[in-house]
Amino acid sequence: MTNALKTAYDSVIAPLWRRPRRIQLAALCTRGSGQGREVLLITSRDTGRWVLPKGWPIDGLDAAGAALREAWEEAGVKDANINREPLGIYTYDKRLDGGLAVGVDVTVFEAEVTKLVDDFPEADERTRKWVAPSEAAHMVDEPELQALLRQM
Repeated sequence: MTNALKTAYDSVIAPLWRRPRRIQLAALCTRGSGQGREVLLITSRDTGRWVLPKGWPIDGLDAAGAALREAWEEAGVKDANINREPLGIYTYDKRLDGGLAVGVDVTVFEAEVTKLVDDFPEADERTRKWVAPSEAAHMVDEPELQALLRQM
């Protein structure tokens, strides 16, 4: 490929095929302190992978509020003290309906859980589990999320 053709491809054609990155918000739900600190993981509905409760931005809620809403719907977190400053960001590729993959940047907010209930909207669709952050790092697939968990 000539230099001019490669430049045209890289600057014009390739960007047309790429989808813009999407944004999701996640709650890193915690309980306990020190060596007894645990994080809450849930299974995804489609693949059964271990993940954090997360979802798309919600009209009328700030980012931390949307993350907390996802923690309620997906994990039964009825009440939590959420840090409104993000803990970090991780990325992954999400498969949309139809099989198309889009890149997603997930902003993570730490939420100290004060009340967890068994009756919540997605209770029949997910499994949840409290684990040590180091164990959680081995259970999730995303390298940047693994790094966030190891820093706890």
